[in-house]
Amino acid sequence: MAITRIGNIANTIPDDSIQNAKFSNIVQSKNIIINGGMDLAQRGTSQASITSDNAIHTLDRYRTRLTTLGTWTQSQSTTVPSGQGFATSLKMDCTSADASPAAGDRLFITQRIEGQNLQYLKKGTSNAQSLTLSFWVRSNKTGTYICELYDQNNSRHINKSYTISVADTWEKKTITYDGDTTGAFTNDNGNSLECAWWLGAGTTYTSGTLQTSWGSGTNANRAVGQVNLADSTSNDWYITGVQLEAGSVASDFEFLPVDVNLQRCQRYYYRINPNSTSGSIGSAAYYISTAVFTMLEFPTSMRTSPSLELATGTNYYNINRNGDNDQFNDFSLNTSNIDSAHLYTDSNVSSTAGFAGRTRFNSASGYVAFSAEL
Repeated sequence: MAITRIGNIANTIPDDSIQNAKFSNIVQSKNIIINGGMDLAQRGTSQASITSDNAIHTLDRYRTRLTTLGTWTQSQSTTVPSGQGFATSLKMDCTSADASPAAGDRLFITQRIEGQNLQYLKKGTSNAQSLTLSFWVRSNKTGTYICELYDQNNSRHINKSYTISVADTWEKKTITYDGDTTGAFTNDNGNSLECAWWLGAGTTYTSGTLQTSWGSGTNANRAVGQVNLADSTSNDWYITGVQLEAGSVASDFEFLPVDVNLQRCQRYYYRINPNSTSGSIGSAAYYISTAVFTMLEFPTSMRTSPSLELATGTNYYNINRNGDNDQFNDFSLNTSNIDSAHLYTDSNVSSTAGFAGRTRFNSASGYVAFSAEL
């Protein structure tokens, strides 16, 4: 008998019934974290002057939570641990220091995870599974750092510390969290679990006792002992090889094919960038003589009907049709669902209703993106 594993469900298949074709559509993914190797950065590879927001700036799926604790540049770095198979890492570089955080100041990097992807953990039952987080990390600032799992459905959390022992040296960290027998994850496409790496915090988050077992969400217990990475412009922090998996043992990092990794990221964010000053966006037609509709399909079904993000500017886009082009500045979202979207523009375009063409970029500064982030 042969044992195969699809996702986290094991099945037994007789040896004589296994055919090569059976494996062509199997995608194994023990890693709950998406883009753990820091390979994909659809929004760009660097963002400077980050001061206060709740956004994904560079690497796909990694959200920055920052409340007035210094100024930062975040980037996709090629500084990686030697001989481990990684090509890139996420880097946080302090460019304006804050050595005396106010009580409510904080900085952490987090990834949000859908509840329907976590049901096999059996959280909220007597059979709740433990979780093990492993990653490679490097910083010039040694000391204690905090990693947190936060259950957004039930306002519960568990927080563990790790130590960066040697400055400017890659170190592998492994942290195991017990299963939680209280509070099930909601079985839907909403944000159920956050995995967060703290980099600095004021007394609102450090004045209690670190919550090393699952318990009700208490701010004072979230980042006790955390060093302040924002206390000097000499400080930086790198991370790569992130893996969160069921069980109490860290396995080798799961390297997924680039197309699989990209598809997992595009469920949450899909971006079309220009190729130099050109590149097609979608098929288009004049719905009326002064309005153009652009139709496009997403490469994978998105988490939910997405919102539109784009760059706007004079003549950033055009519609290319037989014998002519109409240049225009932006798009609006007409309709969208998880599989497709209709964009329209009714500014600076004019032709015969029903004429068809394609919309494309007319500037290297343009982009069109669709976001269904958690």
